[in-house]
Amino acid sequence: MHTSKTTKSISVPLLDLQAQYETIRDELRAAVERVMKSQYFILGPEVQALEGDIARYSQCNFAVGVSSGTDALLASLMAIGIEPGDEVITTPYTFFATAGSISRLGAKPVFVDIDPATFNIDPLKIERMVSPRTKAIIPVHLFGQMAEMDPIVEIARRRDLRVIEDAAQAIGAEYHGKRAGSLGHLGCLSFFPSKNLGAFGDAGMVTTNDPELDERVRVLRGHGSQPKYYHKIIGGNFRLDAIQAAVLRVKFKYLDQWTAARQQNAKSYRRLFGAANLAVVTRDGAWNDTEDGVIVPHEGDGIRHIYNQFVIRVSKKKRKPLISYLREKGIASEIYYPVPMHLQDCFMNLGYRAGDFPESERAAAETLALPIYPELTETMQSVIVGSIADFFASQ
Repeated sequence: MHTSKTTKSISVPLLDLQAQYETIRDELRAAVERVMKSQYFILGPEVQALEGDIARYSQCNFAVGVSSGTDALLASLMAIGIEPGDEVITTPYTFFATAGSISRLGAKPVFVDIDPATFNIDPLKIERMVSPRTKAIIPVHLFGQMAEMDPIVEIARRRDLRVIEDAAQAIGAEYHGKRAGSLGHLGCLSFFPSKNLGAFGDAGMVTTNDPELDERVRVLRGHGSQPKYYHKIIGGNFRLDAIQAAVLRVKFKYLDQWTAARQQNAKSYRRLFGAANLAVVTRDGAWNDTEDGVIVPHEGDGIRHIYNQFVIRVSKKKRKPLISYLREKGIASEIYYPVPMHLQDCFMNLGYRAGDFPESERAAAETLALPIYPELTETMQSVIVGSIADFFASQ
């Protein structure tokens, strides 16, 4: 299926934030110094300016700076009144924060399997899981590609449910011209350092077009206080630090440039895998476990994929030895995510078992993220793909 050639050795990290920092170091230091001089460290003008930037960028009327992407989810669920005993439909193939935030409020995560091509929640399987206790749907725009939002929004409209977009990995992603965070009642962004737009620590944002939800999230992020020291509701300490906002304002200027570089790297991967006769292109994610090669990421029509990760599939039996082989060559990779939520120990009380969500379980067993960061060179990519070709040739 492919030809082997010996590739030269080169170290390739999964992400190189030091390379990014070197290109904008002076701007970042000036921004931090500006905050130091102001001595205004929590919320304030830096946060307000960033909120305006992100709201406009996300095609939303409002954006509320919060302390992390996890707290964005938690505050959004609180804002729509999620209580103990409520049910929230979401995907089991996601980072823990999605289901964890639901459970923290005493509500029940109700899982729906994924589309194997996009790794996002399958909208065709959602409505059958709606019950009288269902209050919301949380689609996750995984790896930088938006879920099929039109049918999800239509289900929510018809069943009187709220939609919270988990767009932690998808700032700037588009679904038929509409930005992540603008299609649901609320959207949740993460600025964790490894994201396409990353802070110098934890930070997040809630987006919305609803002025009442905007106001409610703003009150909730400050312990539910309005005015100061007067509390009609119980909130949390979800405030965004001014230093993080200042850092993000610098990086925000380069976001589209960095996204374009990630998209170009994705194209280069496809070309290199194709040239090596390794690329298996499939819409449904179907995989013959005896077959060598990789399934490259699927991009849906009308989608702007921002490639927070570049996630390939390899056969289950080959993934672990491939990871070890790449590690020996100095090439980093990562599994997102090795255990789907319904099989996590802390969710055993939900009553799910292995086999309940076969596509999520198969994705957990087959997927592997390769480096995709903007500073990745084509030489590095050639070494990565060449090493993968060498691995299959050696089997």
